[in-house]
Amino acid sequence: MNQKQRQQSVYLILIYQFVLLLALYALCRLGFFMINKSLFKHLTSGEIAYTFLGGIKFDIVALLYINSLYIVLQAVPFPFKYKPNYQKFLKWLFIVTNCIGFLANFIDFAYYKFTLKRTTGSVFSQFSNEQNKLKLTVDFLIEYWYLLIVFVLFVLAFAKLSQLFKAVDKPKFSWKTYVVQTAALLLIAFLFIGGVRGGWRHSTRPITLSNAGDYVKAPGDMSLVLNTPFSIMKTLGSSKLKPLNYFDEASLNRIYNPIHLPSDTNSFKKLNVVFLIIESLGKEHVGALNKDQLNGKYKGFTPFIDSLVGQSFTSAHTYANGRKSIDALPSVISSIPSIKEPFVLSQYSSNNTTSIAKLLGDEGYYTAFFHGAPNGSMGFSAYTNLAGIKHYYGKTEYNNDADFDGIWGIWDDPFMQYMAKTINTFPQPFFSAFFSVSSHHPFKVPQQYQGKFPKGNLPIQEPLGYTDMAIRNFFSAAKKMPWYKNTLFVLCADHATVSYLPDYQTTAGYFSIPILFYFPGGELKGKTDKIIQQIDIMPSVLSFLHYPKAYFAFGFNAFDNKTDNFAINNNDGTFNLYYGDYQLTSDGQKSLSMFNLKQDRRNLKNLIEEQPEVKVQLEEKLKAFVQQYNNRMINNQLTYKKN
Repeated sequence: MNQKQRQQSVYLILIYQFVLLLALYALCRLGFFMINKSLFKHLTSGEIAYTFLGGIKFDIVALLYINSLYIVLQAVPFPFKYKPNYQKFLKWLFIVTNCIGFLANFIDFAYYKFTLKRTTGSVFSQFSNEQNKLKLTVDFLIEYWYLLIVFVLFVLAFAKLSQLFKAVDKPKFSWKTYVVQTAALLLIAFLFIGGVRGGWRHSTRPITLSNAGDYVKAPGDMSLVLNTPFSIMKTLGSSKLKPLNYFDEASLNRIYNPIHLPSDTNSFKKLNVVFLIIESLGKEHVGALNKDQLNGKYKGFTPFIDSLVGQSFTSAHTYANGRKSIDALPSVISSIPSIKEPFVLSQYSSNNTTSIAKLLGDEGYYTAFFHGAPNGSMGFSAYTNLAGIKHYYGKTEYNNDADFDGIWGIWDDPFMQYMAKTINTFPQPFFSAFFSVSSHHPFKVPQQYQGKFPKGNLPIQEPLGYTDMAIRNFFSAAKKMPWYKNTLFVLCADHATVSYLPDYQTTAGYFSIPILFYFPGGELKGKTDKIIQQIDIMPSVLSFLHYPKAYFAFGFNAFDNKTDNFAINNNDGTFNLYYGDYQLTSDGQKSLSMFNLKQDRRNLKNLIEEQPEVKVQLEEKLKAFVQQYNNRMINNQLTYKKN
């Protein structure tokens, strides 16, 4: 064996062992499927194959995490790694750590039918207070004795196969050897980072449970894509909600009930629906919504959106339910806010949910989503697939990198023109949603537009001017198309961003965004004082269409005359509830502050002690919301079911 081969041998072993592990995880997935086959009988053979193919991506992540220490110790560029005792330690490290991963998968062979989801990180706290853990374990092993036998045989085969090759004797270490092996370690680190994140793109978020939605049609099938070690590791730090019982069922539903029943007998208006979700468009930047700022001299940075405000229905109090893009889509499309952590990153992301796209799709609507970023960016393709949106249009479908901004995606203006032309090919009625990319850090505009838009006091304000132009051009194109006047448009932001005006440097200001309902084919105009939030968009649109069926949504109908609605948002575990003129902030256990936003916009006077009767009223609504949210998440009750 020559010197070069000796230097490569450790790396060849790593490659062989990793391929072996991938094959064994595929066998685990097959075993999981065969034992729980009756729960997946609705899947075709092609769909099953697709889940197995998608599962490789999640297996790679789990195996890289499990074997991270082993890989580093095997790849360090030092001669001691070839010593027999060192290699013996690595052998047992490799076998033991991976057997723990196999064991987790095998447990879910049997346990899955009870939970209908892969085991998550909450399993440790779930059984932490059990006094009879040993008896439970013994009973489980007795009931599933055959799985224990298969597992032992599986482990023995794995141990044998994993040690078919051994590291060769220590090569002669020279400075070249150190350089080559250091370079190899850096390459391994690069591959490791891409593997655990799910890619190397700037816009790629680290892969999580919800990304399994890319490979299935229903949340309940995500378990076939996932593996148990991945599910446990990705949810170890996630917040586990606790069941709450502040109110009995009747009182709870009287205070706050997320089940929406048809409120009129008007016939269903099958209008087209288009959502325009604009990156970081805080309400502060829209001049028409801030006519009182700077003594009436404030112009804002979105002249076209200003023109829409006068032709739309909106409110003086409009809020986002979160502060991140990843919070926005479930809020806007599914009426599910993120509490404590993004819904799509939580252990509850595989719950059965509904969405406006699913409900309208069931009524014959063509459904589509447009996002100019690389496909898969932000996990949007996975979420929209689970939300029932059948057609996805991203950077891949646009297919022209000449319009790529180099970081986030296709510039908004050409992509929105592409969207208008593509929508024009859709059968009516249709539901379509768009998520912009250009008003994102590092806040650039295309070269040909530099100097064309006011820079303002914040870096984001120039690109917002560019995106405003893109929206103007989209509407100019859409007006010429036959579907335009039969379409209800909803424009909102995903979240607000950094503020400059003092009135927006408050908690309420940090969540203030525009929400506009624009219907060019009718008289939907006016400005109300009623609070409107992102999760209200779905029930409001369905009400406007006179949707004839009951459904689940955490939000309220902005078009009804009721005044008992409220808005809620959550940041780092702190709740903010907006009701009437007031905002209450609570840590979930204790109310921290309460302000009258009408009289004290800059939050200078805390009324928590001065108006106890108002505080109690707001606390009641917050408790009702949190009880509904927690219990429904825990019990997987995010859809409407007839009693």
